[in-house]
Amino acid sequence: MTWHATVLTIFPEMLPGPLAHSLAGKALNAGLWHLETVDIRNFARDKHRSVDDAPFGGGPGMVMRPDVLDAAIAGAGSIGKIINLSPRGRPLDQDKVRALAGMPGITLICSRFEGIDERVLEAREIEEVSLGDFVLSGGEPAAIALIDACVRLLPGVVGCAETLAEESFADGLLEYPHYTRPQVWQGRAVPDVLVSGDHGKIRAWRQAQAERLTRERRPDLWKKINTARPAPAGAIEEVKP
Repeated sequence: MTWHATVLTIFPEMLPGPLAHSLAGKALNAGLWHLETVDIRNFARDKHRSVDDAPFGGGPGMVMRPDVLDAAIAGAGSIGKIINLSPRGRPLDQDKVRALAGMPGITLICSRFEGIDERVLEAREIEEVSLGDFVLSGGEPAAIALIDACVRLLPGVVGCAETLAEESFADGLLEYPHYTRPQVWQGRAVPDVLVSGDHGKIRAWRQAQAERLTRERRPDLWKKINTARPAPAGAIEEVKP
């Protein structure tokens, strides 16, 4: 079954954008995945094609109307989980990407303005996902990033599938450093172990480097990994006075 991405947006011309190029674009042309864009404005009920209105209770900005968005979702014939890209959503991680890539597809809502009327989120049981602790002008760039992350995990998209097993977050760690020719560049040499031909030592070096980078740059991930690791056999828990 072809993986299907449906994107609800008021700017359908923003897609496929980068998804038409590189690995995602080749996979799209090859039929390994399918993209459908739905213009939310087509489901508006007035001549101005309005999709938003002022918030109850006052305040700045506008809010996407539940009736218009709900009609767009129904008209799209949503496939898979419905996700709203929102800064208040659950942070996206590689485990979530793998889960979404394993589904028949996803339906993404690219919200704008101050957000979406809460009632349609509740009525449709829409999950909210965030790319990080920052705010974009709209959900389209986030949708493109999420789709790209999923597409590259689909069978047949990445030529060498083994690369997926050694990249960042594959085992909870950041990826180890990489080097290529020339062996010496601007006085900087490739680490000796990588040209030693000893594959056991190379694996150990890469593991140690991945752990070092994760510990230094993402202490949150490092703490999560170590919390999940079982205590060594015979270990005695320290008792503090």
